[in-house]
Amino acid sequence: MILVTRLNGSQMWLNALLIEMVEETPDTYITLTTGKRLIVLEKAPEVIQSIKAYHQEIGMQQASIKVQHQTEESP
Repeated sequence: MILVTRLNGSQMWLNALLIEMVEETPDTYITLTTGKRLIVLEKAPEVIQSIKAYHQEIGMQQASIKVQHQTEESP
């Protein structure tokens, strides 16, 4: 989960695995795989860095690298 701040200043924990897209126009919109859109105070690079850090924390990056290596080795 990543911590983000809504426009009213309240903070919420967001499941980073459900994030489909982050865009800045100039407000930062987070679109979830459910179709729900959130507007947050953090800038897009901050949100993306939080997502990357979360993926590293749970080992998702290493798992995807392992799968990629297994796929490349298959005949």
